[in-house]
Amino acid sequence: MQHKELSLADKDRIIEMAWEDRTPFEAITAQFGLSEAEVIDLMRQGLKRSSFNMWRQRVQGRSTKHEKLRDPHTLTFKSDSQRQISLNKISKR
Repeated sequence: MQHKELSLADKDRIIEMAWEDRTPFEAITAQFGLSEAEVIDLMRQGLKRSSFNMWRQRVQGRSTKHEKLRDPHTLTFKSDSQRQISLNKISKR
């Protein structure tokens, strides 16, 4: 699979979002256009084998990683620094 001309910063952000327990794959798809399978492939290429295996064990079947499985009352966290971010592009200061 090809990763649609992603910059290094975009790849790092996708990996960071994939590691977060409360960020669903659908959010990554909406922001970067990558399917769940493409995210898994990117994680496989971007992480050490042991880190990838640990991540896959954590993510498989996790309800918070899929919007359809998520409890509708699950709250999401927004950090104070996130206000300055628009579509994962840090505003120029």
